[in-house]
Amino acid sequence: MLKKTRFIPLVALFAVLTALGAYIFIPLPFTPVPITLQTLFVYLSGDILGGYLGALSQVIYILLGISGLPVFARGRGGIEVLIGPTGGYLIGFIAAAFIIGKLAKLRSSPAFIWFIFSNLIGTIIIYGIGVFQLSIWVGSFKKAVMLGVFPFLIGDLIKVWLAAYIATRNQIMKIIHLLKN
Repeated sequence: MLKKTRFIPLVALFAVLTALGAYIFIPLPFTPVPITLQTLFVYLSGDILGGYLGALSQVIYILLGISGLPVFARGRGGIEVLIGPTGGYLIGFIAAAFIIGKLAKLRSSPAFIWFIFSNLIGTIIIYGIGVFQLSIWVGSFKKAVMLGVFPFLIGDLIKVWLAAYIATRNQIMKIIHLLKN
């Protein structure tokens, strides 16, 4: 237990980084889903912290938001964001961080390409859960994909690559190794 508690500051850091990533956003006039840097930190939370701690960082982030703190995109907070059109993406953050972390830990020393793979799986999870909830709001799965996936593909692929690059840096690899042992 003591071994894992030393990583509580890192869990908190990734919750805060995800919140800060929400403040770096580009609203798109044709969709309720903005472009943000949040997913970069979701990927990194899984890559660096592993499945359980990465997911915990995202649970903390969402709890902060639903408590009313303005940590969601566009400086919003409250439960209404979670049950609104973009709430599925937020729920997807938890599942994505968990799966990314579990996949990353399958390899004793994950390489750049393995982080790319795990982050892509995380992207699919976020899109899947996000589009499901968005489709309820817009009335059609096809429309939800058009509004909630296609405008974001290139940016998310860049974030997948950037997270993999950061995760394979020497100092970060030392943290990952500590978390595995």
